[in-house]
Amino acid sequence: MSIPMNPGANLRGAVDLSGLASRPQQAAPGAAAGPNAGEAVRVPSLVLGGTDENFGQFIELSTRVPVVVELYSDRSEASTALAPVLERLVTQQAGALLLVRVDADANPQLVQGLQATTAPTVVVLIGGQPMPLFQGAVPEAQLSQVLGRVVEAAAQSGVSGRVVVEGGAAEPTPEPELPPLHQEAYDAIARRDYATAIAAYQKQILQAPNDREAVAGLAQVSLLHRLDGKTLDAIRAAAAAGPEDVDAQLDVADLDLSGGHVADAFDRLLALFPVLDSDGRDRVRERLLDYFEIVGVGDPLVTSARARLAGLLY
Repeated sequence: MSIPMNPGANLRGAVDLSGLASRPQQAAPGAAAGPNAGEAVRVPSLVLGGTDENFGQFIELSTRVPVVVELYSDRSEASTALAPVLERLVTQQAGALLLVRVDADANPQLVQGLQATTAPTVVVLIGGQPMPLFQGAVPEAQLSQVLGRVVEAAAQSGVSGRVVVEGGAAEPTPEPELPPLHQEAYDAIARRDYATAIAAYQKQILQAPNDREAVAGLAQVSLLHRLDGKTLDAIRAAAAAGPEDVDAQLDVADLDLSGGHVADAFDRLLALFPVLDSDGRDRVRERLLDYFEIVGVGDPLVTSARARLAGLLY
């Protein structure tokens, strides 16, 4: 079972979230009317703690309700920023999702089993099967979209139980109103009009240069815009044919980052940097700065890559 991505781009990955469930998913025969459809799943809270020892119960729960798993680290600023946003958006789903938070530093077996290379890493369990959603920072507008589409994909697979918090049903929290330009970007992303979303974020940054969410959103949607309509095979082939071709290597680095291979994207561009002319170096440096915003400036991989870049520059 998979959550389909944009079929034209053929880029299944951790960052390109906008195409989730953009084409019909084949459910197992009879799944929609299965015994778990609409089942009430009673839990003490919509947000629970996961560990190496208790994770089996959440795998079992995911056969009845989709379980979002957040691997976090208290050492990661991106994790700290994501936690309240993810909890709020899961709560707004009114019992359609369960959130399980896992301390990546204290649970190495789960980190290895879920192939997490950075914190935060977010995956979803549907029918006992883990599927990657994203790593690092993701704009709230896109995160809201992907959670809604996870619910749709789970329902198509017959996993449509509802979480009921013991002592009362889960109630949706009123969604906070976005600033106008953020809302404009959100709406544009929803209709895959990335150019308009980019323009909205750029205008917001001109008005509020310290708006970190707008900066990260601009980097994120710019990545989506660059990858839109391109295929994995074409990108890989061009990069192999032109190891010092800046455009080809930037494209494949975008592909690596979109698939959650953050270290590979950083290493590729940092290894390329010394052989480029000044124009090529400027382009690579700007792309890396975009990546740092997408992944999260407090992430250890970003800290390491930033230090390597500084060494190359000075």
